[in-house]
Amino acid sequence: MLPEISDALPACPVETTLTLISDKWKVLILRDLLTGTKRFGELKKSLNGVSQKVLTSQLRQMEASGLLTRKVYAEVPPRVEYTLTEIGYSLQPVLEAMRDWGEAYKKKF
Repeated sequence: MLPEISDALPACPVETTLTLISDKWKVLILRDLLTGTKRFGELKKSLNGVSQKVLTSQLRQMEASGLLTRKVYAEVPPRVEYTLTEIGYSLQPVLEAMRDWGEAYKKKF
């Protein structure tokens, strides 16, 4: 992990996880990227209601924390693709647990 990131993280592991994915959009970006590399436009379309500014900000934060990589292709218009890193993919069990819990909760109501 990057030294400047690990120095700023809370001592509690649960709080650390929340710090990295505590935004609604970050969790949904993770969900979408678990199936593979996506372009910015694909993510924006999938995340109904997110503004371009917020999506850009969330992606930059996730890149800075090592959860995803950003690849820019020198084309006109420029093509940008986002891919989860190994650390990003390691959150898959967390997201699966959230999905399972959500499904069980919805069945009760």
